[in-house]
Amino acid sequence: MRQMTPPLRRSPAAPIHEAWTAADFRRVVVITVGLAAAVGAFLGFAGAFGLTDYPLGIRFSFMVPVAVLTSIIGLGGFLLARQLAPGLSRWLHAVLGGLLIFAPIGVIVWFAAGLIPGEDIGPSALPGYIGTSLVVSVAMSLLSVAVNPVPQDRAQPGPAPVPSRFLERLPVRLRGAEIWAVEAEDHYLRVHTSAGHDLILLRMADAIAELEGQEGMQVHRSWWVARAAIADARRGDGRATLTLKDGSEAPVSRTYAAELRRRGWI
Repeated sequence: MRQMTPPLRRSPAAPIHEAWTAADFRRVVVITVGLAAAVGAFLGFAGAFGLTDYPLGIRFSFMVPVAVLTSIIGLGGFLLARQLAPGLSRWLHAVLGGLLIFAPIGVIVWFAAGLIPGEDIGPSALPGYIGTSLVVSVAMSLLSVAVNPVPQDRAQPGPAPVPSRFLERLPVRLRGAEIWAVEAEDHYLRVHTSAGHDLILLRMADAIAELEGQEGMQVHRSWWVARAAIADARRGDGRATLTLKDGSEAPVSRTYAAELRRRGWI
């Protein structure tokens, strides 16, 4: 009897919950920078960071550009947080993003404050600026998430119809299922589908030719895998392994690894 590995939980990076189009991203940048300019003007008016003794014009000319610059860095922190922890919510991404960038933002504000005429700020003041930046960075990240629209979930295109010639080779019970993988076993091929698996008599090269047009590729001399069938991908000892939705594990040979990396599969 063929031994199946137990199904593995899908990696959290696999589903795409928030997909930004170019228009989405431009809108987020505009809203974030506009919000930062408004907050910078407010902080300048309030005399934040010890600027109460300076004329209003100097406060604005200092706080608004610094706020805009730090908002761009903050957006970068938010995007980095999405990459580092894709399974978190937008709010947790905002908090994590603020934690990632508060220290460099504190240094920027401290350095910029030292450029104000008549202001002599030494290294001893740096911890205070970084501490204030921690609160401001996280608060600004949360505020930016609150005012920006939620990116829409992008519906992923369904798999292309399986060519009828290949379907005719399958048992009737599998013909309406999704084709997940084809695995060579001696002179046969084991076809993995969403409705189970079975053996057919066919060469791997002929199966790959008949599956042309499907979003999949050969990953090993004995395996062809559909992109939608991959539940997890891991690397180790110089080799990669793809775990399919049915728990099967497809090895990735070095011959195909570079192309899989180029496509973002591993």
